[in-house]
Amino acid sequence: MIVKALRVGLGQLIVFGDWISRPAKRKRDAAAQAQVEQQAKSLALYQFHACPFCVKTRRTLHRLNVPVALRDAKNDEVHRQALLEGGGRVKVPCLRIEEAGQVTWMYESKAIIAYLDKRFA
Repeated sequence: MIVKALRVGLGQLIVFGDWISRPAKRKRDAAAQAQVEQQAKSLALYQFHACPFCVKTRRTLHRLNVPVALRDAKNDEVHRQALLEGGGRVKVPCLRIEEAGQVTWMYESKAIIAYLDKRFA
């Protein structure tokens, strides 16, 4: 019970730290931002709210100004089941990428961040 309380408390500290130190959003002209938003419709991030690796990934999304659908795999059983069935395991963060009718499930925050930087930077 103490360990769980500690984990929850630390998670909330991580989220608060992210909130107060969030990087500025990337500025684009309206046409470029509209293109980014269109491309982002094919992406979804399965995450836990207080997971440090998920926070790191969400910070990158914020910095790049990419509006990706966030799916709570911890508290939403539908999203948790979709992650398990599609990706094969409940591990976060996981980026679901749909391109040309193919779906790819990308795990590991470093890989996701590298992909996002390459695609949207």
